[in-house]
Amino acid sequence: MKRVTALVAARDEGSRIGATVAALRELDGVSGVAVVDDGSRDATASRALEAGAAVFRLERSRGKGRALEGALRRLPEADVWLFADGDLGGSAEALADVLEPVVSGAADLAVAVFPPGAGGGFGLVKRASARAIGLLGRLDVREPLSGQRAITAEALAAVRPLAGGFGVETAMTIDAARAGLRVVEVPTALTHRPTYRDVAGFAHRGRQGWDIARAVVPRAVGLR
Repeated sequence: MKRVTALVAARDEGSRIGATVAALRELDGVSGVAVVDDGSRDATASRALEAGAAVFRLERSRGKGRALEGALRRLPEADVWLFADGDLGGSAEALADVLEPVVSGAADLAVAVFPPGAGGGFGLVKRASARAIGLLGRLDVREPLSGQRAITAEALAAVRPLAGGFGVETAMTIDAARAGLRVVEVPTALTHRPTYRDVAGFAHRGRQGWDIARAVVPRAVGLR
């Protein structure tokens, strides 16, 4: 029986993290759920604890990638890792479909594809990320920014240390493809909190684009 650990990155997800953790704990084969609270200003940490997760609380935000990398260094070893975002709520139960090809040995890395229309932006950052993965990893992807992914311990070792911030997913996929790992995308019924076309949404996409650029450039020039 393979040991599967779910690792959730969350910041200010107090209203959704409890349901996310509860759904992950119900997945067949998942032996534990850990939440890394990246400097939340709300009750994310306490709600995650109440739902039964192990919690790593960061007083200051370090960015998604560094928060996940720090948690991985402190957690016990697992055979398969299931990464998830804290805003999935009860829809996290759909990650069973993402786990299946990795647990069964059919894939090294499986990435969840959200239903059409799940995002709220113009898609500029998403297209840029997909283009980078295509150019540097020779892999065509539909969901380059999805943080919902299952990966074997061996494959995870090949893509660490994780890239910082929101560049973590783009870099992980590029590194996995370059290492010759089997990468698949899995359609799911997942839902999450969309990023809207407002000031906060544009600021988020700006940070996301910057982090992706910081992850891609070293790989493009041969420094990683």
